[in-house]
Amino acid sequence: MIIAERKPVDEIMEMLQDFKKVLVLGCHGCVSVCSAGGEREVEILASLIRLGSKKEGKEIEVIEGTITRQCDKEYIDSIDQWEGKYDAVLSMACGVGVNFIANLRPTDMVFPAVNTSFFGGSAEQGVWSEQCAGCGNCILHYTGGLCPVARCAKSLMNGPCGGSMDGRCEIHADVPCVWQLIHDRLERVDRKEQLTKVAPIRSWTTAGHGGPRKVVRDDLTV
Repeated sequence: MIIAERKPVDEIMEMLQDFKKVLVLGCHGCVSVCSAGGEREVEILASLIRLGSKKEGKEIEVIEGTITRQCDKEYIDSIDQWEGKYDAVLSMACGVGVNFIANLRPTDMVFPAVNTSFFGGSAEQGVWSEQCAGCGNCILHYTGGLCPVARCAKSLMNGPCGGSMDGRCEIHADVPCVWQLIHDRLERVDRKEQLTKVAPIRSWTTAGHGGPRKVVRDDLTV
């Protein structure tokens, strides 16, 4: 899922300084799961905005709302229920949601309330770790299901660098070297011979370096 963290309140207040009626809009998708932009987070942020505006001697009317997904036109249309009641939208969704609302509501000011961090999973309660870089050319079938693009500090494709030591990455002692993990995993499942295959120079064109990416499924289009 997409992992995000709420922006500092001071930064959010600066965004909203020219507006008097704000819709704080949460999302029931990924940001709700990682406790960054669901209903509870909307309620907390709305309260902080009200308190912050009073502290600055201003008045901001805050409307609270949450929709199923901010990355789907079908659900963004439900924003119409608040039409005319706000002059800016503060989205608590990931950057995709902010973009979608801006695309579909060209006359609305839309601001991000969170920083979109990475694609990750829940390692334990309150802890999320990056697992995927969304590079568009998955090679996990070669690496035992562990991603060197996202989990290696240098995104190396042919084994560890010279800086790893005792199975740890050189960037920080508590970061495991993913290539050590790949080696150990392939050894456990008796597929270690895969490590002898040399990966070719990687084309990064699928990773967004050629502009915005798009996936079209002809079987699903109308």
